[in-house]
Amino acid sequence: MAFDLAFVWAFLIAFAVLAYVVMDGFDLGIGILFPFFRDKGERDIMMNTVAPVWDGNETWLVLGGGGLLAVFPLAYATVLPALYVPLIAMLLGLIFRGVAFEYRWRTKRWLPVWDWGFAVGSMVAAFSQGIALGALIEGIPIVDRAYAGGWWTWLTPFSVATGISLVIGYALLGATWLVMKTTGDLAARARDIAQPATYLTLVAMGVFSLWTPLIGPHYLGRWLSFPAVIFSLIVPLLVLVCVGAIVSGLNQHKDAQPFLAALGLFVLGFAGIGISFYPYIVPPTLTIAEAAAPHASLAFLLVGAVVLIPIILAYTGYAYWVFRGKVRPGEGYH
Repeated sequence: MAFDLAFVWAFLIAFAVLAYVVMDGFDLGIGILFPFFRDKGERDIMMNTVAPVWDGNETWLVLGGGGLLAVFPLAYATVLPALYVPLIAMLLGLIFRGVAFEYRWRTKRWLPVWDWGFAVGSMVAAFSQGIALGALIEGIPIVDRAYAGGWWTWLTPFSVATGISLVIGYALLGATWLVMKTTGDLAARARDIAQPATYLTLVAMGVFSLWTPLIGPHYLGRWLSFPAVIFSLIVPLLVLVCVGAIVSGLNQHKDAQPFLAALGLFVLGFAGIGISFYPYIVPPTLTIAEAAAPHASLAFLLVGAVVLIPIILAYTGYAYWVFRGKVRPGEGYH
C-alpha cells in the first residue's frame, strides 16, 4: 500500500511539473523572443498576452517543489545540494523576470533595461531548468543516502545541450502562442519564427533521444524492454505527426493548431523521460519507494492534494477562459 501511495504521489508531482513546463514554458518563450521584436507596441502586446496568467502558471512549480519536499524528502535532500547552482540561477531568473514584468510598465527612462531584464531573466530560467534536467538524467551520485558529488558535477556537455534544447523548445511555445493570441504583423513575424524553431526543436529532440541511452545501461535496457519498447517505436511517428501539424497549421494560417501541436511535442518528451526514470525518482540509485515518506504522511497529504489540485485546475481554467481570444493593440491586462 505504501508503494501504491508513493506511486500516486510520483504521478501527481510529475503532473505538476508537466503543467508548469507547458504553461510557464510559453510565457518564458515570450521573454526569450523579446530581442526579435524591437517595437515597443509589439512588446506591450506580447506581454499582455500572458499578463493575466503568467504568475498563476508558476503555481505548479511551487506545487511540484513543495510536494517533493513533503512526500519524497530523501529525493529532495539529495537533488537540492546536487543542483544548487542551476536552481538558484533559475529562481533569480524568475524573480528578475517578474520584477521586470511589473516595472517596465511604470517607467520610460529605464524601459530598455527592464525589457532586457525580462528577456535575460526568461533565458536564464529556461536554460537553468534544462541544465537541472540534464544533470538529473545523467544521474546524481549518492552514498549512504546523501549527495556524494561535487559543486560542479551538474555541469557537463549533456546538461548544457539539454539547457539549450529547452530554450529552443520554449521559444517554439512562445512563438506559437503569439500566433494564436495576436494579429497582423506581430502574428506574421511569430509565424516566421515558429517555422525554424519547429525544426530546431525536432533536431534537439532527436539528439536528446539518441544521447540519453548512451548515458547508462539502465536507460538502454529500459527502452528495449517490454512494454516501453512499444512507446519507443511509436513516439518517433507521434513526434513527426506533431511537427507536421505545426508546419501545416502555420502554412494554413491556423491559430490554435500550431500551439496545441507544440504542446504535444512537450508531452511526448515528458512521457519519454518518465518512462526512462521509472521506477527511479533520482536515477540510477534512488527509487520512488525508497525515497517516499512514511505511509501515514503520504495518506494525510493526499487528502489535501485531492482538495487543492481540482481548485487550482478550476481557477486556472477559468482564467484562461476569461482571457481567451486575440489581444489587439490598445487592449490588455495592464
